[in-house]
Amino acid sequence: MPVSLFTCPICHSPLQPARDTWRCDGSLHPKQTSHPFDVARQGYVNLLPVQQKKSKAPGDSQQSIDARQRFLDAGYYEPLQALICQQMTQLLGQGKTAAEPSKKLVRWLDIGCGEGYYTQAMAQTGMDTLIAADISKPALASLAKVSKAAKYLWYQQDKEVEKTGIEKTETKTAAIYPLVTSAAHLPLRAHSMTGISSIFSPILPEAFATVLKDDGYLLIAKPDIGHLASIREALFDSVREHDSDKFLPTLAPYFELVDTHNISTSLSLSAGALADLLTMTPYAYRARAENRQALLASAETAPFMTEAKFVVYVLKKLTT
Repeated sequence: MPVSLFTCPICHSPLQPARDTWRCDGSLHPKQTSHPFDVARQGYVNLLPVQQKKSKAPGDSQQSIDARQRFLDAGYYEPLQALICQQMTQLLGQGKTAAEPSKKLVRWLDIGCGEGYYTQAMAQTGMDTLIAADISKPALASLAKVSKAAKYLWYQQDKEVEKTGIEKTETKTAAIYPLVTSAAHLPLRAHSMTGISSIFSPILPEAFATVLKDDGYLLIAKPDIGHLASIREALFDSVREHDSDKFLPTLAPYFELVDTHNISTSLSLSAGALADLLTMTPYAYRARAENRQALLASAETAPFMTEAKFVVYVLKKLTT
């Protein structure tokens, strides 16, 4: 792993990963001060300085993370996960040859990764390094715990190479780096990423373009028109339709749209699954309590039927 892949969130000096403590070399600090960042027992690293926080506990709460984990582990959004991984596999396979299939290092950033449902699947698509970034500490703790149990963390991968003497192969899982960080202040060297994914997460055109290599890819997933329509109709007096592509003009100075994919899946939800879905979405606090209670009560006698609709955008960075 190149020393300069990561940068210190405080002074922007090169940041060196290590099993116990990451430490910058202080070369860009006025006093040459070196800043340490301890690795949590679960395996994540907190690179979110106090001055970058907008609240005491930014990002998704533990309750929201637990609900999303239960809902996604039940497979309700598996078609979207499969589509994302299929697109990534296709993108990462471009430019490779049978003679030199793994010569080019592939480094991917999953921004707003949450508890890691999509991240864990992405790690199987043929990349070398997968940086899982989110502003929520509970989310990264959950992701890191699962990654550690599966031996996917960066220091576990390095240890395996040292033990066996076998370098990473095309079929080996990517080394995952779980980072608590701000999407607006990514602690990454400029032009170091092969690709970025943003699954229902922030879109920051300039920040993304800065860390992406020339011709790097950006994969974005958003709710499509009609997503969970029957739920929203039951919760709100007036329903505003999803404007899925409203962000595309902001990306135009930096990216070109390569492809668009739409996917939908029917959902039959028990009261418990419906409660988890509401908790993991903004509906949990935007809907009136009585509407929410009435909706959940309706699922006690029969499964609640709805349809999840998604749109996936594939974009390529414009060369300058």
